[in-house]
Amino acid sequence: MAHIFLIPAVMKILAEVVGTDLYSKIFPGEDLWLFFKNQSIYSMDNELTTTKTQLRKLKEPLKRRTFIKYASASAGTVALIVTGCKDDDVVNDQGVDLGSGDTGILNYAYALEQLEAAFYITVVSNSAFAATFSVAEQAILTDIRDHEIIHRDFLKTALGGAAIQDLEVDFTAVNFSNRESVLNTAKTFEDLGVSAYNGAGKLLADGGLLLVAGKIVSVEARHAAAIRDLLNPKSADFAGDNVIDASGLDGAKTPIEVLTAADPFIKTKINGSNLPT
Repeated sequence: MAHIFLIPAVMKILAEVVGTDLYSKIFPGEDLWLFFKNQSIYSMDNELTTTKTQLRKLKEPLKRRTFIKYASASAGTVALIVTGCKDDDVVNDQGVDLGSGDTGILNYAYALEQLEAAFYITVVSNSAFAATFSVAEQAILTDIRDHEIIHRDFLKTALGGAAIQDLEVDFTAVNFSNRESVLNTAKTFEDLGVSAYNGAGKLLADGGLLLVAGKIVSVEARHAAAIRDLLNPKSADFAGDNVIDASGLDGAKTPIEVLTAADPFIKTKINGSNLPT
């Protein structure tokens, strides 16, 4: 069984590898205004604006060899160790094994980011995209696509040889030429992603990985709020009662609950039976 160990100092190395600008796009920070300061989705009166996005698109994914080179050069402060056999990559009637421990949780997150990235790539590349969404909406959906691609590629790089295979998705239930169909599916994925990270946090043993997960889920929550506002503008639905409890906290779901909910959209069978509980 493969294992991966990442200590917090890897965040510093990652910033050095990809540059502070790209790093800030992966992890915009804890405050909402940092995310929106160069990308105006809401004006002061909560109107949807058409301000052109300032986030530069990701030109190419982070190469694993570059990441490993920097990690190796700083072996005294960073440990990125992937050990074990390749049995986890074998696909049988049990499905693709996500693995166990922290590696399993990272693969679980990687599977979800694959799904989300594939969805938004399909949305933006659809021939009816410009006719279906306003200019402002196109900017929002394009930025979300870029964020999901970054999250997906970051997790794949971190996992290295322990990463699961590329998953085959199924979006036949989505009408990509229909605004409501696309946005409601996006709402489902974003709400599911937030609850998935919230539920997986307590299962991580490495504090550094918990920090990374916390930064990613904050971005996913912002996506969820933006999509909800597109569906129901100027309402409280951006943080609806069906996702925020009476204590003002987001909900959390177990991996089995999340994988079951995502199953209709993923053709590849996934086996999460070895994940920590």
